[in-house]
Amino acid sequence: QSEPASPSYKSTAPPPSILHHSSHLQAHPHKHLSALPVEASASSSMAPKAAEKKPVEKTPAGKKPKAEKKVPASKEGGGDKKGKKKAKKSVETYKIYIFKVLKQVHPDIGISSKAMSIMNSFINDIFEKLAGESAKLARYNKKPTITSREIQTSVRLVLPGELAKHAVSEGTKAVTKFTSA
Repeated sequence: QSEPASPSYKSTAPPPSILHHSSHLQAHPHKHLSALPVEASASSSMAPKAAEKKPVEKTPAGKKPKAEKKVPASKEGGGDKKGKKKAKKSVETYKIYIFKVLKQVHPDIGISSKAMSIMNSFINDIFEKLAGESAKLARYNKKPTITSREIQTSVRLVLPGELAKHAVSEGTKAVTKFTSA
């Protein structure tokens, strides 16, 4: 950190020009030193280098730690919103829907968090199997889109017997309700 030699101040108080530029000095205290007007002193020897740094440290710009704290705080301030989003990052689950169906079927029965997690994993697994089978069917038939027809066929292929029949009837009912609305 070798700085160009400049004359020292006559008094310990900083000149008004330094106080005027103190806001710029908080972020970069040594960047603007050569641009600031400095009073000439009677002695211009090399020894006053230590005296040269002292007035700069005594200025409001000497509050360098606060300036350092403000810079990360502003980054965190902008990042706080993202940080809050990260803290509140929602993981998509079927838990509320599982609970609604449970209350439709058995209104007086609850479910533990471990059982809910197992049910959520079960639905994700079935979804992946049906989506994979539907994608294969679309590829086999050289179609770029997965339609309700591919979903219905994949349900018939993936789910066993009576469960497939009930799923197809529920799916048909849901699609009819959707298209009519």
